[in-house]
Amino acid sequence: MILEENYDQVRKDIKERIETDKRILDELRIEIQPLKNRTRRIQERRAASISLVGTDGGNNYVQFDPFMLQFIRVVDSSNNSYCFDIISPTTNIYKLSAKLLNDAANPLGMLMKYLNISDLTQLSPMIKPNAGDEYPKSPSWVQVYRELAEWATLFKLVTTKDYGTDTLLVFDGLLRSKVFVGDKFNKYLLGLNESILQHEHRNHRKLLLVGLAKHSKVLDRYRLAMALENVLNTDYPAYCEVPREIERKAYIWSEYARGNELETGGELNKFVGGKMFLVKFGSEPHDPIWPVDIFEPQVEMAQSTLGCLLSDAVNGFPVPFYPQCLQKAHENAALVDLDFDFLQDQIFSSLRDSFKNEAPILDEYRFQKTDVSDARY
Repeated sequence: MILEENYDQVRKDIKERIETDKRILDELRIEIQPLKNRTRRIQERRAASISLVGTDGGNNYVQFDPFMLQFIRVVDSSNNSYCFDIISPTTNIYKLSAKLLNDAANPLGMLMKYLNISDLTQLSPMIKPNAGDEYPKSPSWVQVYRELAEWATLFKLVTTKDYGTDTLLVFDGLLRSKVFVGDKFNKYLLGLNESILQHEHRNHRKLLLVGLAKHSKVLDRYRLAMALENVLNTDYPAYCEVPREIERKAYIWSEYARGNELETGGELNKFVGGKMFLVKFGSEPHDPIWPVDIFEPQVEMAQSTLGCLLSDAVNGFPVPFYPQCLQKAHENAALVDLDFDFLQDQIFSSLRDSFKNEAPILDEYRFQKTDVSDARY
């Protein structure tokens, strides 16, 4: 608690700090000013929209699970399931890799075969076992596995599925990643582009690919400056392309903002598959702005791509002006209600079978209160 006699000093210190740091905001305003002249109106276009989402770890937390099982499930906006793996932080990596490769329908196994790798340790530097062991070094590999499953599902949708009309594929997050080893992500992107071109040549169908994130370092850094400079402060849906230089100033790791246009004379792009645009789907000046990555080979089709995304976003519910296909995919991916109860019961049943004669002790433990502090509320 701030004491009353300290109020004057606090006011003075805050005012002094703001006056001193105001120059930082002035610099951001100068950096963002050119975007105002690059703002373009979005013309709505019609196309089928598909989104895919992996089950969030926060949405499948069961109350009684001593082995910390994780349910990796990837579904699309039509509730088609492409991947459902059950793993734990101590899962044997090599046995899991063999299982994936032997499952012809698993997207991650398909991607591993395409990249010509035999196990997950060759796919991501973040999935590594202990020396002389077959178990992961860190439990955080589970989150990496979930992301890889989402990328693999996108690859399967593009490379194996036929489409009866022009279709917009919406990825949950920006089209960039640092979980792939070496140049594997670059090869992945080349495979996507080859398949997209084949769809257009063989079936005369356009597949448009975008990634949309809820948050972005770029938007966090420049949001106030954009408001002061009236960037995207329009009475119609609009977008503006974000220069790579502005991206690099926002990210700690510059390679996360390095596109293919920077390859000459420098390090190859290994992590970025999209060009960022800031997009407002609403017709009011203060409607939400979203960071959107357009697949780099399709940047020239930004107007038509964002027009298709606008058509899906204007009907967004319950989140206004957020793509409806993404919202449906998130709803389908969440393991709740009967699914949640079923998983919890199966965990407990398997534990009882494993403990056999000690099952009554397990029954008692299950109903013991583990957090007595919640009685405060």
